[in-house]
Amino acid sequence: MSNETYRRFDPWRTSPLKEESRKQIVKSHYFNVDQVSLSSPQAGTFERYVLQGNNGDAVGVLAMTDDGLIPLVEQYRIPTHRWTLEIPGGHAAKQDEKPLDIAVRKLREEAGYTADRFVQFARFLDTPSFSAQHTALFFATGLHPTDRGDFGPETPRPDVRLYTLDQAYEMAVNGTIVDAKTLIAILRLHSAPDHQLGQ
Repeated sequence: MSNETYRRFDPWRTSPLKEESRKQIVKSHYFNVDQVSLSSPQAGTFERYVLQGNNGDAVGVLAMTDDGLIPLVEQYRIPTHRWTLEIPGGHAAKQDEKPLDIAVRKLREEAGYTADRFVQFARFLDTPSFSAQHTALFFATGLHPTDRGDFGPETPRPDVRLYTLDQAYEMAVNGTIVDAKTLIAILRLHSAPDHQLGQ
């Protein structure tokens, strides 16, 4: 029998660091960057850069047609210089746009669908080592085709591909899909009882 004691995980226990100062060094439409000075008895004073997302959560929309197909959007991503397959998603276009409003807009603009039902089923930290940005995931059903919007200059012809859940899951586990929100959404749907989320 072990004599070791294990404490339950507490994400809100006392911080080991003291924030000494913070100043904004970059301001943009989607995010700001703060330069933060921190200190601890062990490390002394040091600096970190923290990305702050603007206008609340980013969103992702895992949609499913009545015949069980998931629309994934081809997107060209400038930072990695590669094409990705992603669920529709993005950020607020204006300060008061709510996550559900973003989900409705992005499903229409990127995948070309409206939906009768949206259910939020997850919320996660994107990159907690340097960002406070969260992404909220929605499951959309009762889809109806509609006209799509413009993507911008980086993706002039963003094709939408329809996949079964098994096909999407296979691409998630074999490395074809590399976008984090898409991986989380597909793996969560694949593991959910009766393939239902938030019900």
